[in-house]
Amino acid sequence: MLLVQFLTESNERRVGILNDATIRIIDGYATTLELARAAIAQGQGLAALADAAAGAGHANYDDLARAGRILPPVDHPDPAHCYVTGTGLTHLGSADTRDSMHKKIGGDMEALSDSMKMFRLGVEGGKPAPGTPGVQPEWFYKGDGSILRASGKDLDMPAFSLDGGEEPEIAGLYLIGDDGQPWRLGYAIGNEFSDHVTERQNYLYLAHSKLRNCGVGPALLVGELPAHVEGVSRVIGLDGQVRWEKAFVSGEQNMSHTLENLEYHHFKYGLFKRAGDVHVHFFGTATLSFADGVQVKTGETFEIESPAFGPALRNRLAVHDAPYVKVKRL
Repeated sequence: MLLVQFLTESNERRVGILNDATIRIIDGYATTLELARAAIAQGQGLAALADAAAGAGHANYDDLARAGRILPPVDHPDPAHCYVTGTGLTHLGSADTRDSMHKKIGGDMEALSDSMKMFRLGVEGGKPAPGTPGVQPEWFYKGDGSILRASGKDLDMPAFSLDGGEEPEIAGLYLIGDDGQPWRLGYAIGNEFSDHVTERQNYLYLAHSKLRNCGVGPALLVGELPAHVEGVSRVIGLDGQVRWEKAFVSGEQNMSHTLENLEYHHFKYGLFKRAGDVHVHFFGTATLSFADGVQVKTGETFEIESPAFGPALRNRLAVHDAPYVKVKRL
């Protein structure tokens, strides 16, 4: 099942079930968050409640997308109660890169870079037995809910950025129950947009490079993630033509960590189990245009598509002013 949030012509929020280009509007719940809260309270699955509450109303996805009325698949009315985070060095890459990657991480551990050490730790200990913790992944913070951008909205990078590049990823979407229990609502395709030039200067700049907008959606995939996910990432030039394109794979079959292990090492912290909070947690990537020497230009469009997640995620690159901030003494 795919769920989509959108705005009506009168600017009212709605959520519905997407089938092809038709959205069956859910009655009684205006948002994914309301629907999820009710599912927890009633002790039933999100898909079952959504199906039972779907009414006679319909909307056309393509019309909504053209009008710019698609919303992120989950959000929170108070953006400060939505965490956006992620993990890196989690993917094995495509079949033709795995042999070279294993050669890079072989041999003496102390001779490896810190990144390759982290990757090797994941390969060796990222898939423990169910119910037991494995090795910790790399972890990063991106921001709160104010950085989420729906399909069709710009990804704004601050003027001081050295680069704005896509990272096609799958994100887990979560709600914390009243008792502090994390509940996974499902998954969405995402663009974990980052500043790769800043990161490349020094890996200790990773935290700076991640504090950017990110694209998520348009749809929430309810249920389990397929073990093998295929997709395509594109950069569309100012002339409307594709100027870079590459396939990517994800899912546990193509990862060095289980999703359970990545989730455990995020939600083991009490800070991330605050009742009522929403979490958007990216699981990592193995494909990006920056690695192929592409620098995306202002006004060009990122397109990330995977059949399992319905319509493509599209976001244009934009730049916003970032004036010098001088702190005042009170």
